[in-house]
Amino acid sequence: MQTLGIVLEVTTVPHWSFLTNYALVLTYISQQPESTGLEIAQTVGITERATRKIVADLQAAGYIEREKVGRRNRYRVDVYRTLGHIGERELTVHHLLQLPFGPGGSAEGDEGEDTRL
Repeated sequence: MQTLGIVLEVTTVPHWSFLTNYALVLTYISQQPESTGLEIAQTVGITERATRKIVADLQAAGYIEREKVGRRNRYRVDVYRTLGHIGERELTVHHLLQLPFGPGGSAEGDEGEDTRL
């Protein structure tokens, strides 16, 4: 049997994320407070139905407030709301929103555009 000398490098991409859909939706809403459920769903990569449930859960838990503006919603994120503890340190929504999501580890793109998601 003759070999062709071809080496295939297989890289695996995990099918999971460190950030939950709840964290991604909350982060997106903090950046785009007047976005629609469809816009959030498309950006996060989940269904609109899942997005609406997450938004309702976040609102019920006090992480966001919804204000009706005409036919649209405007959201306000409570950045002082506690997420939990890591060790002895209490984490808030503000800490989550400070994570660098943009290129090169910064929260902003080249033109000052917010590119966290």
